[in-house]
Amino acid sequence: MSLNCGTERFHMINVYEQVNQNKFKSGLIISLFIVFISLAVYFISRSFGYGNEYIYFALIISFFMSGASYFWGDKIVVGLNNAKPVNRQEFFDFYTVTENLSIANGIPVPKIYVIDSPAMNAFATGRDPDHALICTTTGLLQKLNRTELEAVVAHELSHIKNYDIRLMMLVSVLVGSLTILINSITRMSFFGGRSRNKENNNPIIAIIGLILIIFSPIIAKLIQLAISRRREFLADASGVKLTRQPQGLISALEKISTDHNKLETASTATASLYISNPFKGNKVASLFSTHPPIENRIAALKEML
Repeated sequence: MSLNCGTERFHMINVYEQVNQNKFKSGLIISLFIVFISLAVYFISRSFGYGNEYIYFALIISFFMSGASYFWGDKIVVGLNNAKPVNRQEFFDFYTVTENLSIANGIPVPKIYVIDSPAMNAFATGRDPDHALICTTTGLLQKLNRTELEAVVAHELSHIKNYDIRLMMLVSVLVGSLTILINSITRMSFFGGRSRNKENNNPIIAIIGLILIIFSPIIAKLIQLAISRRREFLADASGVKLTRQPQGLISALEKISTDHNKLETASTATASLYISNPFKGNKVASLFSTHPPIENRIAALKEML
């Protein structure tokens, strides 16, 4: 089965192959980001006349951020969104839909959370299917019927089963860590001037450092965009494969796209986790959206009818 979207083609592949690919990509991206961050900090620190101590600092921070995102990323995301755990009595449809689809999808039932917000959105996060959670806004639960809710939950469960949750959580945290490191180095240049080694000053290295200060966050963001957008198309297709109802997800996405409420707890660091871009109406943020346009996703889903 293939999905056409503009000039791109997104192919449904074996689920087990996708899981293995995402496991491999998680490790590969961590490794590449650590190398990229180390090189960026090396040239930036050298351009300001600093020694190797800042490279060691970058490595320590990179390893710490990678470990923190792996073991505590889900708790960080829940805390940032002020999400609360739910029970069966209060959110019966959400709870039972998640239970039923998890069993059908062959994965453990994830922890279930809700954000008190009129905005329509949802996300899944965690490091693997055994340590995952799924979260929706109260606005989404109020405005979707059960069929549409099943479609959204199936989309998020597909992220969990395909290990997209691990991949995108690591990418989000590492992009943020790169920004922190660059800001730290540039600030140290103003407060640690006496410790500079002027012999390290080299015009070529200075130019490279300046270029990296400007373009490193952009390069990291582009990597995040490329990975996240493909994962959304795959999760749409995998979710439909689970529910067998393309129209349910089409209808849900249409309602989400026409909802103008903003998710106030959303941040750029976690935007890639949501089913829809949480920064609606912000043209600048939309330019760097981690999500493909909803109309493109709908067009791809209609080919499955």
